[in-house]
Amino acid sequence: MASRQRTVKERELRTFAQQLFVAAGVPEEHAVLIANVLVWSNLRGVDSHGVLRIPGYLARLESGLTNATPKIRVTSDLPAAAVLHTDAAFGQVALARASEIAIQKADAAGIGLCLVRHATHMGAIGYFTLEIAAEGMAGIAINTSRPNMAYPGARTAGIATSPIAIAVPGATHAPLMLDMATATQSMGKIQLARDAGKTLGEGWAIDAEGNPTTDPQKAVIPTPLGAHKGGGLSLMFECLTSLMVGNPLIAPFLEDAPSAKNHMQNGLVIAIDIAKFGDLGTYAKEVDRLACSIRSLPRAKETKEILVPGERGDRLLEKRRTFGIPIPDGTWKRLKDVATNLSVDMPSFE
Repeated sequence: MASRQRTVKERELRTFAQQLFVAAGVPEEHAVLIANVLVWSNLRGVDSHGVLRIPGYLARLESGLTNATPKIRVTSDLPAAAVLHTDAAFGQVALARASEIAIQKADAAGIGLCLVRHATHMGAIGYFTLEIAAEGMAGIAINTSRPNMAYPGARTAGIATSPIAIAVPGATHAPLMLDMATATQSMGKIQLARDAGKTLGEGWAIDAEGNPTTDPQKAVIPTPLGAHKGGGLSLMFECLTSLMVGNPLIAPFLEDAPSAKNHMQNGLVIAIDIAKFGDLGTYAKEVDRLACSIRSLPRAKETKEILVPGERGDRLLEKRRTFGIPIPDGTWKRLKDVATNLSVDMPSFE
């Protein structure tokens, strides 16, 4: 049975999130950034990566897995690439700095790559690719984690739900933005189903014994998107990020290395300066043209409208900015627990 939900205005929810992080010892500048990214996720309907994540973030902070005041430093600096050691920073803080570096490199060399080493949960990485697109560039982001997803054919976790996001600027059309996990559905979607009292879709997850389940209370491991396709992508993302920065996450975990069970993420951000390869205005118009062509394709019988990447989220963002953000009862209760512990007032709701 679905649980009740409360509706909170964007500003109220953002302020509440900021206050929680500041009360937990996070510098205000970082608290603002993290809250912005989380609430942006809620606005776009990606509730699995919104404020639902706050209790987990604060638990990692309290346990020392996340560093509230990291010493972020560049450990390798090349004309078009860099490696950023983020000292267990919040993932949003790490990606913001990595995006700045990638943009700077792209501005000088046409393309910029910034590899990220030792961050924590990065959230909705599409936020940062859109920031890059706003600079007239194409943005790509990938992140990896310890195993939390079944490898095809296995009954235990062997790889991560590692996402990829890509954004490109349009002219009059909003930027196209794809943000997807390599899992059928992310762990956040499973937690959201628990909070909302809803069953899972068929094929989303398996239980502790490796059996398929639609019960969110029994689901412990997501399944890879498209079986070997999602599984293969996740594995190769580990090769492009974790192995590249000398911080492997999957193999140590599977070998039961002492510290391998601790939460940690690596990643990368790429910026491509479109103007270095052609006319930016022409490119943006071609993005618009492509989107229009796709949307005008003949529709299948049950399809009301064809959308391009990012369009559904853009529309929902405008709707939720007007009418508020729904918070499931389970999420509300978990937020109330941490708010009480930190002496922070809950936001007003409808």
